[in-house]
Amino acid sequence: MPARSSRTGIKVRTAIAALGVAGLALALGACSLETTAPADARADAIADGKPLSGGGARGLAADPVDCEKKKCIALTFDAGPGKDTPELLDHLTEQKVPATFFLLGKNHVLKYPKVVARLADEGHEVANHTWTHKRLDKLDKAGIRKELKRTQDAIAEITGEKPTLMRPPQGRTDDEVGAVSKELGLAQILWSATAKDYSTNDSDLIEQRILKQASRDGVILLHDIYDGTVPAVPGIVEKLKERGYTFVTVSQLLAPAKANPGEIYRP
Repeated sequence: MPARSSRTGIKVRTAIAALGVAGLALALGACSLETTAPADARADAIADGKPLSGGGARGLAADPVDCEKKKCIALTFDAGPGKDTPELLDHLTEQKVPATFFLLGKNHVLKYPKVVARLADEGHEVANHTWTHKRLDKLDKAGIRKELKRTQDAIAEITGEKPTLMRPPQGRTDDEVGAVSKELGLAQILWSATAKDYSTNDSDLIEQRILKQASRDGVILLHDIYDGTVPAVPGIVEKLKERGYTFVTVSQLLAPAKANPGEIYRP
């Protein structure tokens, strides 16, 4: 990622800061879009007799986790990779925690290809957060497709696999975003807990906010591009483990269900 004083960095920071949890609810409510909770997706798959499996995952996410029995929570990071992502990966390896990374293409995937490769090699889930962080609900289908497909292709060139998950910038989505996501094989993943780490570099405050919002089958939203976030992660992980949580990727949280392209998943 460019220095935070750069024009691109300012634009991304401003766009991300425009939406909190309340805004997410409004973004979805305005469109009356249906969402699926991870627990509901699992229940339907279990009722259909689908077996739990690792799904070919590697590294930290290689072993299947039964989130019907475990108290699961998914740790996710948006808008990277950035300069601090390698340090974050060191923390996650030490704590044996898999995470899901929703990556930005321009200035991130292209700037840090070795970090993207490391994410995949170490067993983290690599997902799509668009090319330039434009609000997809403000674009026509061609624009939506361009934002998602360029990042799909860039990630696939590095890892050999195209992502199956995406997160729309600011959580803003609509029927056209869903249609293009379905076409590209991407399910939409929202969240239940956010530290609003775009607004503070206070690592203790970031930790407190996540601990307050954490819940079973939850999805934590953080950003590995802000100064206060990576130092907060070890404390978040340690304290949630003490509360009995098992950290999983988003796909592990849904298993034995598979994320359906186009569908919106939200705890």
